[in-house]
Amino acid sequence: MGGAAPFVLTPGRRQRLGDQLYGQILEKIVSGQLHEGDRLPPEKELCEMFGVSRPVVREALLRLRVDGLLQARQGAGTYILARPAARLAEFASMEDVAGFLRCIEVRLPLEGTAARLAAERRTAGQLDQIAAAHAGFECDLHDGRMTPDGDLAFHAAVADAAGNELFPSLLAALHQALLGFMRVALDLTRTGSKERARRVLDEHAQIVEAIEAQDGEAADLAMRFHISQARRRMIDRTQHP
Repeated sequence: MGGAAPFVLTPGRRQRLGDQLYGQILEKIVSGQLHEGDRLPPEKELCEMFGVSRPVVREALLRLRVDGLLQARQGAGTYILARPAARLAEFASMEDVAGFLRCIEVRLPLEGTAARLAAERRTAGQLDQIAAAHAGFECDLHDGRMTPDGDLAFHAAVADAAGNELFPSLLAALHQALLGFMRVALDLTRTGSKERARRVLDEHAQIVEAIEAQDGEAADLAMRFHISQARRRMIDRTQHP
């Protein structure tokens, strides 16, 4: 790792150890202490450094790989693959980012299915509510008044149109994690490029169009694509910075 500062990891707050380790490695990537192409210390060293068992280390490294931040090379070790925008550290702790991204794993199947059912079952009134929520979010985005409330209202309107009260209930159960993720994502968008903001609006528009056309498969794909892209925009600074 060249002339980088010593690699030190220490357990801290009362939080899942996997999230702590994920967060501390991510912090070193975001801060530039670790760069693309750098190799992480072996698992055994990470265990000793952090004072945890191999399963904890493997969980954190696996999630960092799934999130596109690390790459395992057979027989060569684990390397840094991507680096988020440095300003991510201004909006959230890295340990919190670990929790936000874990929430995405739940959102993908939940909201994808809700969008599919909404396309198949929505009433004219529910479609109007979805379109109104999208229009409100678009106005906020153009006026620079982006808040999680507008984004949440759009996703909640889609869940309400699914025709099953459990979808809005399950989305409500994720409220705190959703709020945190959306707040950080919108802060990154607000301070990023116009292209980044346009992409978010285009993704919402594709969901609305699929639901309006009553195309369940397209609605499912559009929602999953939107959520997956939101994750990519958070962790990879090359994605519409």
